[in-house]
Amino acid sequence: MTCTLKIYRRNMTNLNQIKEEICDIGCRLYNRGFGAANDGNISCRIDEDRIVCTPTGICKGFMRPDDLCIVDMEANQLAGHRKMTSEIRQHITILKHRNDVRSVVHCHPPHATAFGMVREAIPQYLMPEAEIKLGEVPIVKYTIPGGQEFADVILPFLDKSDIVIQANHGTVSYGATVEQAYFLVETLDAYCKIVLLAHGLGQVRHFTKEEADALLEWKRANGYKDPRCDSADVAFRESWQESGVGRRVFSPPPFQSDNPSGK
Repeated sequence: MTCTLKIYRRNMTNLNQIKEEICDIGCRLYNRGFGAANDGNISCRIDEDRIVCTPTGICKGFMRPDDLCIVDMEANQLAGHRKMTSEIRQHITILKHRNDVRSVVHCHPPHATAFGMVREAIPQYLMPEAEIKLGEVPIVKYTIPGGQEFADVILPFLDKSDIVIQANHGTVSYGATVEQAYFLVETLDAYCKIVLLAHGLGQVRHFTKEEADALLEWKRANGYKDPRCDSADVAFRESWQESGVGRRVFSPPPFQSDNPSGK
């Protein structure tokens, strides 16, 4: 009985810490303008069978721990006086597919979302921090939020990237912690903002092929996941036709082809 009580208390402490972290990240999202009014949703897996998530219809900047919901891996709400987010199925789909992921963050960062709205491919090989932390970021086709199709549309990209842009919607990022998933959003939006500012000044200048190859080799040597480490042209260009993505504003690096075959 004593042992069981200790385990229960430890689990409750962990749950309380996770709830506090979700509220903290929700406040950061709101304060940075990544989620206006009630926009966005956050989740974190507690154990094999349960997830803590934000409720629907609440401002992420003013949440309290007791506002959060607990759901199972089949989208059944187990606890919480508010109704769970309507987009929970997307979170569950990601968590089921990626064993290394415990948290999912969805929001509407303005600069990254703007790229998704015009379906302009995120430029590559311009900033080492973006290349190391993000790699190539896919833009997935638009689907109506909430259903299983909305969840499944990102499945082809989950093993190749830790953040995706949903066309005409926002971003979804995922990581081992709530903060890790959030930092991907912050990094992506900062990068998109810098790229847009640079474009306003003139033609952006890409890394040379040698500089790009050296950066990919550094990622490979340091254990970073990036499909371009195996094939510089693999990435996501094969999905562009379906999602309507292209390069209409930013030219590709001079050493890269927009044809998935590399020809």
